[in-house]
Order: sequence, then structure tokens, then C-alpha cells
Amino acid sequence: MAVKNVSEKLRTGSCTFGGGFISLFTLFLFSFCVLSLIGCEGQQAADGGRSLPMDARKAEALRALERNFQDPQAHFNMGQIYQAEGLTEKAEYHYNVALSFDPAHVQTQAAMVKLFLNSSHPTKGKSYADLYMNRVSTMPGQSLLLAKAFRNEQLDDYALMCYQQALRVAPDSARVNKELAFFYMQKGDQAKAKEYLVRSFQFDRSQPDVANELGRLGVEVRIPREPDIETATTPSGEDDEREWKIVAKHGLIQVEPIVQKGEKKETNEDQ
Repeated sequence: MAVKNVSEKLRTGSCTFGGGFISLFTLFLFSFCVLSLIGCEGQQAADGGRSLPMDARKAEALRALERNFQDPQAHFNMGQIYQAEGLTEKAEYHYNVALSFDPAHVQTQAAMVKLFLNSSHPTKGKSYADLYMNRVSTMPGQSLLLAKAFRNEQLDDYALMCYQQALRVAPDSARVNKELAFFYMQKGDQAKAKEYLVRSFQFDRSQPDVANELGRLGVEVRIPREPDIETATTPSGEDDEREWKIVAKHGLIQVEPIVQKGEKKETNEDQ
């Protein structure tokens, strides 16, 4: 009889939990809803809650401020909401509070610039941009972060200024050259993108993303094995202590010895 009851439950797609009756379809539906909610929460967390309706975003931002009024990100989020609603003074207030708690909060800095550039006081926005860029003019890493924040606000002209000032301070930085290359790539300027990708690769050959983009742009990347450089010898058999560099020639990236002043550059005939 017990076997018959179990078979009947399986056939009808139902089972019993703690004396309650529930169908397998209901279980499936419940599981689907739970997973959907988890996915939505993850998406909302990833985009800072921007996928939520405005009222829900505002309620969440207010709750965050109630939990911790000194949270600069919460003030930034509230400022974004007021800025979207066209309430400039309220947005400015929350941006100022955010920067009082974290003066280097680049998201708020970029948002403040955009707030006034799109208002009746564009010169105030330019002044803020100059102020924020001058603060990090000698710090390439911070300049790159500010550039990214400007890009998120669709302020590409100011983003480019940040990239360029980072490059002036650290012209031999693989990271700076790469970030500038990717900026030009997204702007559709493949010539400049290739130029800075090659420079970045010259300074750091262990960048698969850079090598991949160079290959996509038609530049063949040839990386010699390290022992070939480290154990290079002169025709006399002595260790070759010359310094080496990576150069781009005829669409290829290759390694060549650095010719010191007064030395004769080797040619194929010399070899």
C-alpha cells in the first residue's frame, strides 16, 4: 500500500512536507522566483541601483544615509537622483557633503563638473574640473581614476586631459599608455590606439590584452624567449652586456640592442 501511495504521488507530481501538500510545479515556481530575485539584486548592486525606478532608488539612498550619514557613496547616489530630477541645489549639497567626507571621491568630482556644465553656470563646472585635475596632476594613478569617472559622465574632453597629464608625468608607464590606447580605440581612432598600444607593449610585454589588440589591428607581435636575450653572446664568445629594446618595424614588434652614442649600428652585412 505504501509503494502504491508513493507511485501515485510521483505520477501526479505531488509530495507531502510536514503534513502539507505541495506540487512539484509549485516548488519549481518558488525556486525560479527566488533565483530571479537574487539575479535582480545582483544586477542592481552592479549598476549602483540605476536599474531601479526613481522612487525605489531614492528610498534606498535615504536608507543608506540613515545607516551611515558619513558614507560618501550614499551622498553621491542621492546627488545623482536629484541631478536627474533637475534639482541642482540639492544635488550640489549632497555632492559637497560626499566630498567633505572623501575629497578624492572621483565619481562625485566628475558628477559635480557635469552638474554645472549642464546648468546656467558652465564656467563653474570648468573651474571645478581644473581644480580636481590640478590636485592629481603629479599622480598618474589618480589621474587615470579621474579620467574614468569623467568618461562615465560622458565628459570625454576632460577624460583626455587626465590621460594626457598622466602621460606627461609617467611617459614610460605601460598602464598609462594602455589606458590612453583603449580610450582612443573606443573613440574609433585606430591610428592613435595602435601608437599607444605599441608603446605600452614596449614597456611591458606581459600584457595579453595589449598583444591581442595589437594583433587585431594587424600588428604581429613576436616576443623572443628570455634566455635568448639574457644569454646573448658576442662573436668572440663573451657575454653581451648591451641593453635591449622593443621596436615596431614594418608592422612587426621585435627586440633590438640599444646603440650607444659613438657605437656603430650592426647591419646584416656586419653579422
